[in-house]
Amino acid sequence: MFSSIGVPGLIVILVIVLILFGPKKLPEIGGAVGKTLAEFKRSTKGIMDDEETPKPTQPPIQPPVPTPVQTITVEEKKSDTL
Repeated sequence: MFSSIGVPGLIVILVIVLILFGPKKLPEIGGAVGKTLAEFKRSTKGIMDDEETPKPTQPPIQPPVPTPVQTITVEEKKSDTL
C-alpha cells in the first residue's frame, strides 16, 4: 500500500501533519483514527460472518392439491337405473 510512497514521502507527510495540527492534537487524532478503524473492522467482520453462516430456509409453501370431483351426467344416471 505504501510501497509507492517510500520512507522519505512518509516523513514529509508526518512533518506536514505535525505542522498543521501541532504536537498536542496528534495523540487525540491518532486515538480517533484508531477507534474508527477498530469499529470499521468490527462491522466488516460482522458482515462477513453473516455471509458465511447460511440462514435457515423454509421450504416453499405449496398450494393445496385440489381433490377430484366426480360428475355424473344425466345419460349415465339413466343407464344406471335401467
